[in-house]
Amino acid sequence: MMKTNRIFRLAVMAGMLLPALAVSAQKDQFNPVYTGVTSLSIAPDSRAGSMGDVGCATDPYFDNNSQYWNPSKYPFTASQAGLSLCYTPWLRKLVSDIDLANLTGFYKLDDYSALSASLTYFSLGEVIAITGSSQVIIHPYEMAVDFDYSRKLSETLSAAVGMRFIYSDLQYNYSDDVNPGKAFSADISMFYQNYIGLGRRDCLFGLGLNASNIGSKISYDGGQTNEFIPTNLRLGVSLTIPVDEYNSFSLSADANKLMVPTRPTYAQFMEEQYPELDPSDLTFTSEYAQWLTSTGYNEMSPIAGMFKSFSDAPGGFEEELREIYWGVGAEYNYNDQFFVRGGYHYENEYKGNRKYFTVGAGFRMNVFSLDAAYLISTAQSNPLDQTLRFTLSFDMDGLKAIVGR
Repeated sequence: MMKTNRIFRLAVMAGMLLPALAVSAQKDQFNPVYTGVTSLSIAPDSRAGSMGDVGCATDPYFDNNSQYWNPSKYPFTASQAGLSLCYTPWLRKLVSDIDLANLTGFYKLDDYSALSASLTYFSLGEVIAITGSSQVIIHPYEMAVDFDYSRKLSETLSAAVGMRFIYSDLQYNYSDDVNPGKAFSADISMFYQNYIGLGRRDCLFGLGLNASNIGSKISYDGGQTNEFIPTNLRLGVSLTIPVDEYNSFSLSADANKLMVPTRPTYAQFMEEQYPELDPSDLTFTSEYAQWLTSTGYNEMSPIAGMFKSFSDAPGGFEEELREIYWGVGAEYNYNDQFFVRGGYHYENEYKGNRKYFTVGAGFRMNVFSLDAAYLISTAQSNPLDQTLRFTLSFDMDGLKAIVGR
């Protein structure tokens, strides 16, 4: 428990000090996009997790987990209804009680529309908090509940809209000044799928777009300080190539851009306020917080922040391109029963430096499917490095057929 407490404290301190520590060269400084409720950015399912965190345009035919990636894929699923349970250990090399759980389900109203929902719960484990001379054990967590309605606009095109409630409880002593954070957001997505001819083969082409977490800010102090939630724009493409009656390959790629304004850096503050001093001098961190408020960053509305996020990086257009992170993945499918997957995820070293390979496999029967994913980090230490993740999915059509016998 003491180890968990130490990690939790370090994580909080890191979130506060990273802006101050990003004081290397102005052109090449560590300057990620900061958001609250970062658990909303964790890929929950193992299929996408084994393909470099790619899922916006992957083949939805037997996929129950499109809710996170692109809910507008559900009208193209094979089953009438489905349910999926995902489990992701977090920081498993250091602790054993931090994890992410996700429950997703969908139901097709007819051949053209569907309803879907999910519950995501991120537990930060057991933490020892010191209040005065006593110690208490707390259980901080974050949770999100969302609902979507999706509909085919044609035989090849669909769209979806959804709402999400976000709750983040990271505190112990609730008062007028310290409270759990709450926020509401909306998702808008589209999906296109059609066959195209490549040589003598009819290949399935998919194109997806998802704008997620468009909503209010979140605050833990009664609105005095507000943080942006991870509003994200995701564009995906996929191509499924049949080999013969039983074998096929698919290639997929996703590109993501956080539609959150880039926070002015400590180096900018030092250059403006104390140009004659060494920018690595951290003496003025408290003044930096006040200066940050004076820039209008904290008071910026979510919608204004979305538009500003495409042109506000201190390094100009070059830095804006660095804020795009992407993944590529491949999947081998044998008879819609056995699957082997792999992928790669890339994020610029100055914007988070998440770089890793992923591998995984899946097994599907009439009633259920089981998928597993494994991550191998190639850059800085990753909370999921060398961690095995699992997803268990149920096909309600298959279950109904068995029960009806």
